[in-house]
Amino acid sequence: MINNLKRKKAVLELSNGMKFEGKLIGYDAAVSGEMVFNTGMLGYSESMSDPSYIGQILVFSFCLIGNYGVPKLNTENFLLSYGHESFSIKTQGIVASEIFDECYHYGSGIPIEQWMIEQKVPGIVGIDTRYLVQTIRNTKNLFGWIVPEGCKKENTIKKFPFVENFKKDEYIDPSKFNLMPTVSCYERKILGTGKKKVAVVDCGVKWNILRMLADKGCQIELIPWNTDFSTIEADGWLISNGPGDPRNTGDLVEKVKVLLQGNKPILGICLGHQIISLASGAKIKKMPYGHRSHNQPVFIIPEQKAFMTSQNHSYTVDVSTIPPNWNLWFENANDKGVEGIKNKTKPFMSVQFHPEASSGPNDTGWILTEFIKSL
Repeated sequence: MINNLKRKKAVLELSNGMKFEGKLIGYDAAVSGEMVFNTGMLGYSESMSDPSYIGQILVFSFCLIGNYGVPKLNTENFLLSYGHESFSIKTQGIVASEIFDECYHYGSGIPIEQWMIEQKVPGIVGIDTRYLVQTIRNTKNLFGWIVPEGCKKENTIKKFPFVENFKKDEYIDPSKFNLMPTVSCYERKILGTGKKKVAVVDCGVKWNILRMLADKGCQIELIPWNTDFSTIEADGWLISNGPGDPRNTGDLVEKVKVLLQGNKPILGICLGHQIISLASGAKIKKMPYGHRSHNQPVFIIPEQKAFMTSQNHSYTVDVSTIPPNWNLWFENANDKGVEGIKNKTKPFMSVQFHPEASSGPNDTGWILTEFIKSL
């Protein structure tokens, strides 16, 4: 395991005034972001490479990560790169209780810390992460700084375009920026050879969404967020997951409004759900604490059948603003928040959680199957 005695000191400074002392892991640089967490025992490489976590410092509540290393990235066919949800680490930094220095799993590629150093991502270890998770849960809109000993905040990593301009000591809030240019692809790509074609609007899409569509016999056209939708021919549309405030996504909501005037099936996931909701006429509000983790329970309406889901979002649909031609489809079992909506007459549906969760509960993978059947 990690030898903390040989490591440089680091401090996690929170926007509520709290400080946690620990040891530096990964790259030696200061970094700031929104504080979020993940409760999974596995799937750290998938979470760290998930574009939805861009601009965020990810806390792992499980006591040990890194024990099976980071799977090798298949650069020739990224759909075969299991263990990755994009080409690189997307978190600003990570916080862990303990990490493993080496990796001995048969499918391992490199140790997690080597991966972090190569990608210039810092982290802090030796902190009571379960207490930190409770702090995040109980504090409205919490942000943080990871500051290694001897490192100045003005030397923070400018890894992503949206953090190029900020004031010294300012906590970075990713919701203030349009993150689509940072996480979306730059050109259209055709993936798979299925009979049905799905246009996937890339708002920071997780690769497992694409894998599942391809595995279920679909051809995929992955398109940048700012594409002219009128130039796309497809049997159905999927608006992907992604980071940030759905109201800060350029003209994407207006483009989806046009899609809703048609009759082709549409599925929204996470950020895509919020964008479809805005396009339908509903309103979005910021949550006090957000929904995080691999164990968020939801009910399907009206059956009240329960599913466990993986979630990471700070915004939610205001249930009182759902238009008359849409039904509440899923609700959160804890706070009754909107977890999905479905059009009453057209094949449009969206969910706040991740039916493609990797890693995470696979209870709701049938939603993608239902969408494909509607094509």
